[in-house]
Amino acid sequence: MKIAFVYDAVYPWIKGGAEKRIYELGRRLAKHGHEVHVFGIKWWDGADMIEYEGMVLHGVCSPMELYVNGRRSIPEAVIFSIKLLPYLVKEKFDVIDVSAFPYLSCFTVKLVSVLKGNRMLITWHEVWRDYWYEYLGRAGFFGKLVEYLTSRLTAGSIAVSAMTKNNLESLGVGGENIHILPNGIDLERITRAEPSPLAYDIIFAGRLIKEKNVDILLEAIGRIKNTIPNIKCLIIGDGPEKDQLVRLATGLKIQDNVKFSGFLEYDEVISYIKSSRVFVLPSSREGFGIVVIEAFACGVPVVTVKCEQNAASLLVSEDTGIVVNPDVKDIINAVLKLITDTELRKRMSMSALDTAKKYEWDIIAMQLAKVYEDC
Repeated sequence: MKIAFVYDAVYPWIKGGAEKRIYELGRRLAKHGHEVHVFGIKWWDGADMIEYEGMVLHGVCSPMELYVNGRRSIPEAVIFSIKLLPYLVKEKFDVIDVSAFPYLSCFTVKLVSVLKGNRMLITWHEVWRDYWYEYLGRAGFFGKLVEYLTSRLTAGSIAVSAMTKNNLESLGVGGENIHILPNGIDLERITRAEPSPLAYDIIFAGRLIKEKNVDILLEAIGRIKNTIPNIKCLIIGDGPEKDQLVRLATGLKIQDNVKFSGFLEYDEVISYIKSSRVFVLPSSREGFGIVVIEAFACGVPVVTVKCEQNAASLLVSEDTGIVVNPDVKDIINAVLKLITDTELRKRMSMSALDTAKKYEWDIIAMQLAKVYEDC
């Protein structure tokens, strides 16, 4: 098959979950003999079109800021969707798989699919619904409207989690037309990684944005310190909330207990997870939560929170971690339970390793190819 992926961010120049998914699936599909093209912003130097890991990358416009004041840039989404058209219309594809967010490029793909007769699928990592009002205030009405209209562009959709599928159905999309294909992991690569010689009790990895609720984790550490004075936590990642979180740690007098590492390369992140006792993800919004599966593959139990838009909470069972309310006290109790109960932690570690095997990228790539063939 001749397959096109469309998303403005391109891995490895931009390192996020959606672009990593395209990279991992695309290169595996290419290894299996499919012709794979990726259309995104030209983050690299040199020619607009390059070959990378068996895929053909098309840079449709010059680099732009994806985020402005911590929010996705609307001008960037508009420019990308306009610049995409002449590149995408040049060729005929068996299927075009476009990421739903940031929405406007989906309308470009719809136009091309009508003009060229391409099959079109939209991959949904999240469905925001009323969260738009929290994100944009009163202007959230327009975001919610665009999301609804996007859901109407094609009969075929891919959801990365059961939660996302349910949210799509709430927009009126027929469940029989939604395929659940989760994000995955490179289990072989994770297995090869050696634990870091620097051990931590608690670890978090992710973009430092408001929805990750890292402030709740810091407050929990401030109280845990009263019981375990030498508690150690590693916060991996960057983002608009970082400076505020560093100030909070200082105010809580836990600056010696918490290290902010900033952005780290993937293998280094895995090494640190392997050398930690508990992974804590207090996020109120996760379209999937791949970092949970990565922690499982490292044999590390996970503490996460019950929130309507936190799909990661569905990944964690009583055998692999603890799901609590997004409350400081509940997080404290869960973390202390896992840190102090060595036998429980060992049992959860074994279950987590078994669970991770179901999320190998090679398996998901084969499932995706079948969806493309049948759509």
